[in-house]
Amino acid sequence: MRVLITGAAGSIGRVVSAGLTSLGHDVIGLDILPGSDLIADSADPAEVHAAVASTRPEAIVHLAGIPTESALPDALTSHVITTAALLEAMIRCDVRRIVYASSNHAVGRTPRAGFDTLDHRLGVDTPPRPDTFYGVGKVAAEALLGMYVDRHGIDAVCTRIGSFLERPTSRRNLASWLSHDDCVRMFHAALTAPSPGLAVLYGISNNTRGWWDLAPGRALGYHPQDDAEDWATEIEATPETDEDIAEAAAVGGPFATPKFERPAFQP
Repeated sequence: MRVLITGAAGSIGRVVSAGLTSLGHDVIGLDILPGSDLIADSADPAEVHAAVASTRPEAIVHLAGIPTESALPDALTSHVITTAALLEAMIRCDVRRIVYASSNHAVGRTPRAGFDTLDHRLGVDTPPRPDTFYGVGKVAAEALLGMYVDRHGIDAVCTRIGSFLERPTSRRNLASWLSHDDCVRMFHAALTAPSPGLAVLYGISNNTRGWWDLAPGRALGYHPQDDAEDWATEIEATPETDEDIAEAAAVGGPFATPKFERPAFQP
């Protein structure tokens, strides 16, 4: 499949680009940073349309965006305006599928208590409860994708990514970790699942202590194979801190704590 990846120079973009290429996809990278196949600003509708029109992908993987908290206008531009620019280009160029890098922070203020048993997992039908302006941007982008699915009959898969790391490093990561290999498996499944319409899945590895419902991903063909439990003994050998306890209160972890709170229109 010919796939255009925005944010291809980012940490997830580099891993996904290489992984999808190894699986036989024809990958074209787009980023505002040098080193990608195409240099373009994903928030500029004209530049985005030119990139899509010139490459004619069969699908788009949208990874571009500020990966942490920012002022609200920046978050909306980074996550919503970029998504709108891509969707408009898709409709004009007849591209029928987009896979979006959403985030667990779309529901990050959801209390964590109770979502740690096999019969009670955090579902994709959990109401939006963002923990930051970053999370607000992800919620709004998911809503925008849903509108375009309804209006134009395209396919859109929203991947609510957890903690994308080479290996887990904290107690929260024992639940939220997404390995590099599982990340590639997830995007490959989202690209190749037959007619998903609008779908949401949690981008988490097969963690023994995970509190996320992985069934929606498995229904699309995402079968994670890695488990953060392999590092549990090492992580738990260090004393639990007050920060660990505070971060365990909500599913968004540190993003749901006061240190990530800031004015909407910060300078």
